[in-house]
Amino acid sequence: MAIQPWTFTSKFLVSLSRNFLIGIFNSTWVAFISLLAIPFYLKHLGIEAYGLIGFFTSFQVAISVLDLGFTPTINREFSRGLASGNMVEAKKLLHTLGTIYLLMGIAIAIVVFLFSPFLAIHWINAKQVDTDTLSHFIILMGLVIGCRWPIGLYLGALIGLNRIDVSSAVNIFMVTLANVGAILVMGFVSPTIEAFFIWQVLVGAVYLFVIKYITWSIVGRLDNARFNISTLKNVWRFSIGMSGVSFFAVMLMQADKILLSGILSLADYGVYSLAGVVAGGLSLIINPLFNVIYPKMSALVALGDADNLLKLYRNGTRIFSSFLFPVVLIAIFYSKDLLYLWTRNLSLATSASPIVSMLLLGSSLNGVMIFPYALQLSYGSTRIPFVIVISLLFVYVPMIFLLVHFYGVLGGASGWFVLNLIYLFFGTWMTHKTIMKGHGLNWIIFDVGFPLLVSLSIICPISYFLYVDGSYYINLFESFILLLIAVAVNLILLPKYNLQKINIFKVLGH
Repeated sequence: MAIQPWTFTSKFLVSLSRNFLIGIFNSTWVAFISLLAIPFYLKHLGIEAYGLIGFFTSFQVAISVLDLGFTPTINREFSRGLASGNMVEAKKLLHTLGTIYLLMGIAIAIVVFLFSPFLAIHWINAKQVDTDTLSHFIILMGLVIGCRWPIGLYLGALIGLNRIDVSSAVNIFMVTLANVGAILVMGFVSPTIEAFFIWQVLVGAVYLFVIKYITWSIVGRLDNARFNISTLKNVWRFSIGMSGVSFFAVMLMQADKILLSGILSLADYGVYSLAGVVAGGLSLIINPLFNVIYPKMSALVALGDADNLLKLYRNGTRIFSSFLFPVVLIAIFYSKDLLYLWTRNLSLATSASPIVSMLLLGSSLNGVMIFPYALQLSYGSTRIPFVIVISLLFVYVPMIFLLVHFYGVLGGASGWFVLNLIYLFFGTWMTHKTIMKGHGLNWIIFDVGFPLLVSLSIICPISYFLYVDGSYYINLFESFILLLIAVAVNLILLPKYNLQKINIFKVLGH
């Protein structure tokens, strides 16, 4: 029996804030554990070996272009199945895709094995590791990626079912096991990069088994389940579109890292990777929010509830920006202090600080664009994000090549900021040409621009006069107070009309 639209919407609103808070806790914990582990990695491995971990991370993201768009597809299909009350087709799709993903994981490991000598000799600029050993490490990277490959599919299914609590719990446990276990292995067994990757292979295999078992336990097994390629017929257009978007989006987001990994020494690349980890800390806010708003928007589109969709889009962006920009600006102005207190390496903090600042600026603009992106996908439109990413790629590749060539590491970071500044305006224009016509300019000015202006006007002048170089703990305390003030002012200045139409907690579904 199908669920009535108003019943589904009511139930979804009740669970939305809970899912968002769980997602925030998940991202915060993962970021905390990952950041906590890095000083131990640097201590046991050194900056060059840590550069290999940075290369592995970028390599893993680059390989994700082979996803073929099925992860967001399975998310969308389970969201729509939950809204309609019919899960049969979604289950069949998950069974078929699970087989495809398992075979793809094996194929990835084999291909990485075959190409490992080429990467070791002609791409990675290592000074302290010989090419044979480096090739061995790359093979281990391929095994890790192969084990982890199907995990995203099952996480996508759980998120589509609004079971972010389950996906977060499993992810928290596995990420903790991967990082804390690696620290213990290097501290008490073998302080080598080889031991690190062997441990990651073992954890990846366990993660895959656990998440697959849990997902099917929640979804419910299918009777006479079998591989059936015909289950893709209703989703292949969306999946192919998402595949194209994902492929070029990964190329876009990894262009700086790919170029730098072949130009810089492994030690310098390690510094850039470290800065990238700090800037990537924004994902602890962005990822859980996207995991909540995308299924919600998909459900509202399926129910034809345009009014609540607009409220979620406009008010959600405004409230999100009110938190995001103060956090980013504080992290930028106090980046050197935060890096030093984290790594206890003043030279490293000084060299990484300007890189972190540029990456954070770019990532903050990229972060607010999750709302237009989720809106595009909720309408099943892959043409809009495809055109956007292709257009940006044509601009970014020559720009990043020139910036990296002339300015090195800082040029790569600056290019990321310029790219996302273009993305903010061009992406918004492309979205609102066809979806929610007439709201694009107001969205940029009032929902993005105004919170940014308020945050800048508070944080910039006060931090300039109060900042004392070398007073790390005092600066940290000042930054915390400034952050609270900026967020509070932004929330106080929220339009009364918006607050009357939708309470701040109702945006998150409380």
